[in-house]
Amino acid sequence: MKLLLLGPPWNSGFLSVFLICLTMFWPSHGTGVIIEEETRKIITEGDVIFGGLFPMHEKGQQGQSCGSLKKEKGIQRLEAMLYAIDRINNDDELLPGLDIGLHILDTCSFDTYALEQCMDFIKAQLSTIDQEDYKCADGRSPKIRPLHPVAGVIGAASSPVSIMVANILRLFKIPQISYASSSVDLSDKTRFEYFSRVVAPDTYQAQAMVDIAKAFGWNYVNTLADDGTYGEKGIGAFENKAKKSGVCVSKSLRIPRSVNETTFRNIVEELFKDDNNARAVVMFVNEDNCRDILKALVKLNRTSHLNLLASDSWGAKIHPVFSQEVAAEGTVTILPKRQIIPEFDEYFLNLKPENNTRNLWFEDYWEEVFDCSLKPSALNRCDGTESLKDGRLVYIQEGLVQFVIDSVYALAHAVQDMLRSRCYHRNLKLCKHINKLAGQELLWFIRNVSFTGIGGSRVTFDSFGDGVGRYDIYQYQKMSSNDYDYVQIGEWDTSLKINKSALLWRFKSREIPVSICSEPCEQGEATKTSGPCCWVCIACNDNEYLKDESTCESCPEGSRPNPNKTECARLPELHLDPASLWFILPVVFSCLGILCTFGVMIIFVIFNTTPIIMASGRELCYLLLLGIIMSYGTSLVMLAKPTLVLCALRRLGLGVSLSFIYAALVTKTNRIYRIFSTGIKAMVKRPSYTSPKSQILICICLVSVQVIGGLTWLGFEKPSVSKITYQKDFLILKCSASQIATIISLFYNIFLIVLCTVYAFKTRKIPQNFNEAKYIAFTMYSTCIVWLAFIPIYFGANHDFKIEVTSLCMGVSISATVALFCLFAPKVYVVLCQPHKNVRQATSTSIQSAANNKTNRAFYGGPTPVTASTAQNGSIHKDIQHVENNVFSDSLEETSSCDEGVAMQAPSSGAS
Repeated sequence: MKLLLLGPPWNSGFLSVFLICLTMFWPSHGTGVIIEEETRKIITEGDVIFGGLFPMHEKGQQGQSCGSLKKEKGIQRLEAMLYAIDRINNDDELLPGLDIGLHILDTCSFDTYALEQCMDFIKAQLSTIDQEDYKCADGRSPKIRPLHPVAGVIGAASSPVSIMVANILRLFKIPQISYASSSVDLSDKTRFEYFSRVVAPDTYQAQAMVDIAKAFGWNYVNTLADDGTYGEKGIGAFENKAKKSGVCVSKSLRIPRSVNETTFRNIVEELFKDDNNARAVVMFVNEDNCRDILKALVKLNRTSHLNLLASDSWGAKIHPVFSQEVAAEGTVTILPKRQIIPEFDEYFLNLKPENNTRNLWFEDYWEEVFDCSLKPSALNRCDGTESLKDGRLVYIQEGLVQFVIDSVYALAHAVQDMLRSRCYHRNLKLCKHINKLAGQELLWFIRNVSFTGIGGSRVTFDSFGDGVGRYDIYQYQKMSSNDYDYVQIGEWDTSLKINKSALLWRFKSREIPVSICSEPCEQGEATKTSGPCCWVCIACNDNEYLKDESTCESCPEGSRPNPNKTECARLPELHLDPASLWFILPVVFSCLGILCTFGVMIIFVIFNTTPIIMASGRELCYLLLLGIIMSYGTSLVMLAKPTLVLCALRRLGLGVSLSFIYAALVTKTNRIYRIFSTGIKAMVKRPSYTSPKSQILICICLVSVQVIGGLTWLGFEKPSVSKITYQKDFLILKCSASQIATIISLFYNIFLIVLCTVYAFKTRKIPQNFNEAKYIAFTMYSTCIVWLAFIPIYFGANHDFKIEVTSLCMGVSISATVALFCLFAPKVYVVLCQPHKNVRQATSTSIQSAANNKTNRAFYGGPTPVTASTAQNGSIHKDIQHVENNVFSDSLEETSSCDEGVAMQAPSSGAS
């Protein structure tokens, strides 16, 4: 007789329906009696009965409830409960005087089948069953056996089974303690009030798995989960936490409840569709399905293409990886923190069919392990020498043994605490409440137990009946050519600790495999996202830095991005190094020029009253020398590091210094031209404004035009220092200046040069002492050559500021040097080296002879006769003498007596 219950969690109204159904099958009279079923189960007598649910068989295929025997996990977990019951029954401190009995069922890893089996636990809870209402087919009365109600149930293992069972157990107020179920839903006490567990819910596990993925750099993963509460809720918790942590999910796949080999093949193929870069798969999958996934990978020859991160349902179990080690190599698994229990190993390895008759499935296990039969008639009959201690067998303690033992002890401690609260007998067997242990009161004591578990850690429950979240992280590694094992690589207890040096991936690689949508961008590249975890890398320009990971922004003027392009760094300021030739050469040249200029001025002062100095226009010469000194000084200013004051001096100095030179020359040539031109024609009085004061005033007026223009320029455009980027790596300081104003300033100086050249040409035939035309012309020609050479050098320097600054300084200095040497060197030479020429010559004689010759040629057409008229000669001589006196008297009026004395000698010289 079987009663199958399916569906979602039930409300309280289900109880009445359920009782009606049971009444239809079991008429009521008799108490605590059930009908014997064909289902195999373990039942032992005791004062207190503990129920147990264990997956002794795999889930059946093609409509069958149960499949093959689970050699390791089912048998070891069951034996762990038996071992714990034996310890408690032999413990004088825990439940003294009481014997614990067992009622253990097989779930076959199938939730609906487990629910059907759980009806065994609740039959004893019914009030009455009437034996006379049942008859066998042959008319005999059925055999009956009274059942004791269970105080609580240990199990189940998988979350779907626990959820299904918890729905029915809570209706009858039977507490349940799971040793492995970790589904998030089981923390909902409005639905699963009587469910508790010694392991943590999957929320902790999901966070641990997210932390592992981040530690490995896997920001793009696939997820795979079983249909049902455990898989869906577990992977849902992972995906929610992953989204908050920057881990993206590429594909989220589900394994249906009904599966076959084709199902797993299709799932694996789906993981590789669309050239998916997600090579990590996060799994919330039960161990049977894990095994089938590995089988599909082997058959499709994809064993080296995926990296698996599995939940505690895989843990450190042998079953998923058995005979599929190659496909499982490198898999990272998570398992609630546990300890190996040496006492259990001793217990388990000494088990034999002869001394373990209470375990109905142990004989099947024995036959499978040793590949023999215990039946007397079998050909390959076991000979009795088999032993689990045989070194040829691979024995590893199953990962949940500790939690099974802790679950049994938790229930035992709760029962003892409850009985102690009701009676004070040392021997608890004397308590009257032994048969009334289940219910709300026992649940309260379960939630409040606290003891040291068999592994040494503290066993407690939180308000939701959940255990503390502590996990060990394992990796399945290849130890030798054919030897594989789980190696602990870290732990998680609110935070992750990974020993990356212990990692070993496929092909003995220590490098963590990649599972990302896009490769990380290099330094200086911005990410243009095409999805939550996918992007395209775009390189920032040379003058841009990464404002954030997705934005390039130009650096402010005068700065550049650092090598990593994470921020902008101020460009270093560059100016002429005083120790470089670019600085030393123009400075030395300008200083020598200044010294030479001062030397000329000293000579002029010393020989101030000599004829050649007076004839040269001393006052204008001094102004001209001042302009030359200013030009050299301007060169030095241009070499210095620009400041506001120096920029103002540079702007004024360049134009004004040249204006002093050319304004003095213009004034000087204009004066001589007017004196000789007017004197020869009129011969009456000297021209106006030829006195030294007038000449200085004219020169200053010409210069003042440049000064006023420069000051006006400064008024409209304040001097400032601009920073210009040089070769993208430096800043050079330059004085800001308007190009139009600069051109106007230069054109004014060009205008003075043109005027000077014109007057120099017109005065080319005056007496030698007054004729500087050829020197002025040579000065102008040389100046033009200098500036014509300067232009290609300055503008063809490829913006090399050193060439620009140095060429400009040298251009100004050379122009001043040309004026200095062309105009003053001949005079200095005569003054110092040929003093005999520094006298007033009988200029009238030569002019007189020239006039006589000209007259004779004009009148006679031939050489002038020696007997020409002297009256005409005397007249020309007076005219020239008059011009000379004007020149000298203008130059030095206080020496007029000397001039007259010299002039008086001229006629006698001419007469002779």
